[in-house]
Amino acid sequence: MKKTAFLIIAMLIAKLSFSQETKTINVDFNKPIGKMYPFWAFFGADEPNYAYMKDGKKLLSELSALSPVPVYFRAHSMLNSGNDTLTLKWGSTNVYTEDAKGNPVYDWTIVDKIFDTYLQRGIKPLAQFSFMPEAMSTKPQPYEHGWKPGMPYNDIYKGWTFPPKDYKKWADLVYVWVKHSVERYGKAEVESWYWELWNEPNIGYWSGTVQEYCKLYDYTADAAKRALPTIRMGGPETTGPSWVKAADFLKYFLNHCSPGKNYVTGKIGSPLDFISFHAKGSPKIVDNHVQMNMGTQLRDISEGFKIVTSFEKYKKLPIIIGESDPEGCAACGMKTNPQNAYRNGTMYSSYTAASFARKYDLADYFKANLLGAVSWSFEFENQPYFYGFRDLATNGIDKPVLNVFRMFGLMSGQRVSISGNQSYNFEMVRDSSVRGKSADIDALASKDINSAAVMLWHYHDDDVKAQDAIIEVNLSGLPNKTINLHHYRIDDENSNSYEVWKKMGSPESPSKEQIAILEKAGQLTLLTSPAYLKPKNGILKMSVILPRQGVSLLKMDW
Repeated sequence: MKKTAFLIIAMLIAKLSFSQETKTINVDFNKPIGKMYPFWAFFGADEPNYAYMKDGKKLLSELSALSPVPVYFRAHSMLNSGNDTLTLKWGSTNVYTEDAKGNPVYDWTIVDKIFDTYLQRGIKPLAQFSFMPEAMSTKPQPYEHGWKPGMPYNDIYKGWTFPPKDYKKWADLVYVWVKHSVERYGKAEVESWYWELWNEPNIGYWSGTVQEYCKLYDYTADAAKRALPTIRMGGPETTGPSWVKAADFLKYFLNHCSPGKNYVTGKIGSPLDFISFHAKGSPKIVDNHVQMNMGTQLRDISEGFKIVTSFEKYKKLPIIIGESDPEGCAACGMKTNPQNAYRNGTMYSSYTAASFARKYDLADYFKANLLGAVSWSFEFENQPYFYGFRDLATNGIDKPVLNVFRMFGLMSGQRVSISGNQSYNFEMVRDSSVRGKSADIDALASKDINSAAVMLWHYHDDDVKAQDAIIEVNLSGLPNKTINLHHYRIDDENSNSYEVWKKMGSPESPSKEQIAILEKAGQLTLLTSPAYLKPKNGILKMSVILPRQGVSLLKMDW
């Protein structure tokens, strides 16, 4: 009986081991492959006025604190008419009105309030000349939209999308804003910002033609450079270039800026200091669960890099992926868009880890100068807890995805070589996403002077339960001295305010005590106590058990 029981237990263990994905990850810290440049330190939102709200200020402070470099923040509607309207997918600053005789009246009160909030926290603007003030629009009425989740997205496009009645008045507005910024914040500070024109002009955000956009860009860039010759000006912030219409717009714009005739000067070319486009995934509901599509987002990035690097004049110019997200509408919650249910839990965090690592790979492959990838996710004021918006925090409670950026903030120096028996490389994920039986179990690693880090993820497009992965991690190229290891983890049990909120019974109005617990649960936490390890001949070996959609960071200091 004892022998039989032993055999049954052994068979069960063997069966369990066989059903688990076992991977070997080899990290060679002596083989650098590129700089661990924090292009991820870019964030943005449709609603500019949220920045100076209580929760907005808190989150901006957290973003600044987690990043080793200044964070850049991009926001729409910086020139919209109206006074401080706090609604979804809308913002207003009322910087421009006209008197009875049609003369400009400038008021920078709200814009200054937004930028002051950024700069007080060490955040820098990715400043956007958008959108058209009501008094300047060729078709101003109706002007402000009344969109809510569940309504057709195209309902947002109103009078603010149209070209100006007078391009010179637009240029004057640009000139005065830049001059005002220099006077308020200083030349050196404003030189460190990035400035751009509009958002997604190849779709409803711009009701003019591509030629009219190029004309507006020429007037904008000329005025901005007159106000500050060293200003960094770019565009065109088109939608994903894997769509032919978006690719054609991007190519037309680049051809205009290089051999094209300038609408203002009559000369050839227009100044361009960086190039921007967007990249989005495409989740859906399959068999009653969310299925992500990382490949769609990576194909946008791949095609964008391919287009930019095909221009001899621009192939080394900085690229900013102005919105780089798992899908398109940040303000569409999971009740109206059930495919967005991934946003509260660890699906969003594991997707972020895996996709950002592949952005490094794609930039390396195309030799593209990737400066930034904007996560179009911030926070939403006066909304229910964990409503399923694409945000980093809900009512001041940090969500699991924010902790991936805290992990990225602990990585520095040079990216180093990874090898092993992984099921996917960046080309496979780009071309086919992560489908089938095998998950994407992989790593991103870095080494600095006195530290090193390895980020591990266990990702799959299908948000379904699965066995934990067993990852044998082999580290080489470490110094032969005592190493202090911190193992950080994001999963259902760690760094996860959403699971704690659900265990509380999903309270709609948490008590003060519950909020304190949720705030603590939203922070990045250690899986185990710190450990001191001594490499032998620069080698360390360890085994990590990582749940599906989990992310680990092995941070080593010496």
